[in-house]
Amino acid sequence: MKLLELLEGIFPNPESRILNPEVTGITTDSSKVKPGFIFVAVKGEKVDGADFIPDAEQNGAAAIVREQGSGSGIQENIVYVENARLALAKIAAAFYGAQPKNIVAVTGTDGKTSTADFFRQLMFLTGEKSASVGTIGVISGEGENLYPGTLTTPDPVTLASMLSQMKISGIENVAMEASSHGLAQYRLDGVQLKAAAFTNIARDHLDYHKTEEAYFAAKSRLFSELLPEGGTAVLNADDKKFPGLKKICCGRGHKIISFGKNGEQFSINSIMPNQHGQEVTLTLFGRKYEIKVPLFGEFQVMNILAALGLAVGCGADLEKTVSNIAKLKGVCGRLEQVVALKNGAVVFIDYAHTPLALANILNTLRPHTKNKLHVVFGCGGDRDHGKRPLMGKIAAELADNSLITDDNPRSENPASIRAAVMEGCAGKKSCKEVADRAQAIYLAIGQLQEGDVLVIAGKGHEKMQIIDDKSLPFDDAEVARDAAWKQGVIE
Repeated sequence: MKLLELLEGIFPNPESRILNPEVTGITTDSSKVKPGFIFVAVKGEKVDGADFIPDAEQNGAAAIVREQGSGSGIQENIVYVENARLALAKIAAAFYGAQPKNIVAVTGTDGKTSTADFFRQLMFLTGEKSASVGTIGVISGEGENLYPGTLTTPDPVTLASMLSQMKISGIENVAMEASSHGLAQYRLDGVQLKAAAFTNIARDHLDYHKTEEAYFAAKSRLFSELLPEGGTAVLNADDKKFPGLKKICCGRGHKIISFGKNGEQFSINSIMPNQHGQEVTLTLFGRKYEIKVPLFGEFQVMNILAALGLAVGCGADLEKTVSNIAKLKGVCGRLEQVVALKNGAVVFIDYAHTPLALANILNTLRPHTKNKLHVVFGCGGDRDHGKRPLMGKIAAELADNSLITDDNPRSENPASIRAAVMEGCAGKKSCKEVADRAQAIYLAIGQLQEGDVLVIAGKGHEKMQIIDDKSLPFDDAEVARDAAWKQGVIE
């Protein structure tokens, strides 16, 4: 594809000093530039891509895309833009071409992974080829991990390439997690969305966004800028930000499906926990439904409703889709039961790493706990410091026993992180500090009595522990099973 053809329709009259070379690739990494590549000079938190323009040229870049006034020195083959990140997303989308017919995005503090995965499952169960993109990788309708990854929202070039390959392979229904980082960094601005969902908002990622207002502003971009006018917006009516988001969506002409206890289109009438999950009564578009949900937790019902709204927004038949809810499977690392002990105690792992998520998990498991509820958790290093005492307070109030341990301390002193969490426990004897995560899990499992429930929170599907700049193998589920086996308490 020729450069000017690629830029046509993206940037009106781009200021450039280039001819019209053939484009063979796109990158923001100067070391990966090959002849015919476009190098997009993105300014990051620590380095400015403009500083590497000479390296990109030396490696054969056909063109450079950079922001006005960002550095100096090079005088040829330059396209000037106002926003390099936005340009990257649009150029990548144009370069890789056609995308699946039905792409939906899910944003919110919690529930993105489950909602995206439930959409994938619901569409697959109705006979449609589908996939989900997010924290646990790129999962096909059959459950195969097509592109294992670590980012909730991939970079624009990787994302555009993935979507193009899915289209070629016949996958027309794709759900994506839209993280606040991804939205703030314009990673999804080249994606052609059919519908978008908002799960909830709670404190998270203030190390990056600095304020709650900035965090919400990043999330709301999905509806104010990315979802095309007339698209379907699926909104949590029980969240404090619902009125503001509804106003944004009305202003954009979106079709709104609100869900929750206060939902207008999808309303929860009752939820009754049972041994195998929950019996739920819903009113959907004015009609009552009684549904068996094979998963624990009210929050999972909310995630399922968000996924159902997205499916309906893509044209799925409501009756057929609702009938498949009973066939849904839980997502790896999301309230996943990993051990059942001889005495009837059970052990779950979950990805909960925010105050709201931890509270939701503990409140969810309480009705299923005949005796004592235990939790093992920590807080990540080099991340939001303010949520640490909040999570300690929640654990002290909602669990009978809490072990505060390490969870990806990164470059921080692990002891200082644990101390901040312990401050929130306010000296309660039910909270104890155990530095080594494996030791904490062994200790917790060894204490379980008949009717007890333990949740190991924070890592979920993750298979590593990040200490300093090293990623060491660590799997909560494997450690829990090993602890139970070695102590002779596993069923």
